[in-house]
Amino acid sequence: MHNGGMSQISSSIADLRKSYERAELSEDASHANPMQQFDQWLQEAVNAQVPEPNAMTLATVGADQRPSTRIVLIKGYDERGIVWYTNYDSRKGRELAGNPFAALQFHWVDLERVVRIEGRVEKVSAEESDAYFQSRPLDSRIGAWASPQSQVISGRSVLVANAARYGAQFLLSPPRPPHWGGFRLVPERFEFWQGRKSRLHDRLRYRLDNGQWTRERLAP
Repeated sequence: MHNGGMSQISSSIADLRKSYERAELSEDASHANPMQQFDQWLQEAVNAQVPEPNAMTLATVGADQRPSTRIVLIKGYDERGIVWYTNYDSRKGRELAGNPFAALQFHWVDLERVVRIEGRVEKVSAEESDAYFQSRPLDSRIGAWASPQSQVISGRSVLVANAARYGAQFLLSPPRPPHWGGFRLVPERFEFWQGRKSRLHDRLRYRLDNGQWTRERLAP
């Protein structure tokens, strides 16, 4: 089959192999509460200095029933759920407005670990969004006004001009844009994946059942 000018890796990628042998995940050595397990793994990822430990893939589904993904950064979490911030008028914001369910995935490659989280998404309170917005660097606060996220623009000059205009307008005190704020995913399912030798990986799933978390092992 003609590879259309692709590099040689396109014909050999199926032969790539890795043996996962760093750690294990067992029912006895995991928390009964999945948020506590997530907290432990995230802290271990930060301590291990893996690249971008706070980066997560966010999957949403549009009105056309087609899924889309992008990378966002976790900005907070507690028993209520996982929080990130964005432009509400962006593609993900519009898709969540129409279908308020999403999936998150963390992949800490160096630790051979994946966490998947699924649930309903809601906006955080205006007070929470205001507080986080004011904690951001000035250029990020101006950028929230300058970028019509996910819209077609004629070139980077549009962003530069917008940033200059809003910078001059707001100086050192830009308010939070009405179209910008936080989302919180309220978890209904977690899955923790730990790579193991011989492809016999560990998978523990937690699912919410009548307000209680049920933990069960899945075959890899």
